[in-house]
Formats: sequence, structure tokens, C-alpha cells
Amino acid sequence: MKKTKVLIDVAKLQYAVELTRALAHPLRMTILEFIDRNEAINVNSIYRSLQLEQSITSHHLRILRQANVVRASKQGKLMIYSINYDIVSKAVSAVNTFLGK
Repeated sequence: MKKTKVLIDVAKLQYAVELTRALAHPLRMTILEFIDRNEAINVNSIYRSLQLEQSITSHHLRILRQANVVRASKQGKLMIYSINYDIVSKAVSAVNTFLGK
């Protein structure tokens, strides 16, 4: 049997784990779908519309921000969230490639 060298960029692997972890959570997917329907929306509208606690919403948005899945920009006192479609598209493409679809 031929041995294959395993060369993995650890930083990229860690980011891939963070990204897939962020996307694999049902509540985060619900939040992403809500942001997608609204293009860009503030955190207050997200937690009120989805009937979530503010702290839970902020926690999940922080995970999505850290994985670069959503962008956050401050408008006055409000934090406005939008989806980083480039990252989401690349993640979907990578998963599909991995699964042979």
C-alpha cells in the first residue's frame, strides 16, 4: 500500500471547523434565513421577530460573525447584520464537492 503524505494547513482547517460549526446549528440557520429574507436587519428585529432572548440572539450572531458568515455594521445605536454571501457560497460549494454532488 502506498503511503500518502498528509499536508494540512492547520489554520485553514481550524477556520473550516469554525465555519461548518457556525452553519450546522439549526437556530443559526433560522437566523440566517431571517436575515436573508430581510437583506440587512438590526439585532432587535431579529430577536423580536424570531421570539428569542436578546442574549441568545447576540451569542449566535457573534459565532456567525467570527466565522465571517455575517457582516455587522453600526448605524447609530443599532448593529445591522447582513449575510456574507461569498463565504456562504464557498462553504456550500466545498460541502457539495466533499460529498460528490
